[in-house]
Amino acid sequence: MKLLHVEEVKVTRNYQITIPSTIRAKLNIRVGDKLLVYVENNKIIIEKKSGNITSLNLRLGRKFTDEDINKIIAEAGEEIGRSSS
Repeated sequence: MKLLHVEEVKVTRNYQITIPSTIRAKLNIRVGDKLLVYVENNKIIIEKKSGNITSLNLRLGRKFTDEDINKIIAEAGEEIGRSSS
């Protein structure tokens, strides 16, 4: 994978970063868009979320709400925390 554009950002005291305007424009990121954040080999990966909950529901054969998904993520985080202690 070839890196086309790299910019440095600063982490604020609230652990927030600003996505540079050039990258927002390239990925068409708008206010209200959802991004996925995960770790892969000591790298933080941020991806623009594609698709929607409807397509996920069709693949899984069950309807999931944002609340259901947030609960599952929280439970997984707690499980990971317990297993790394």
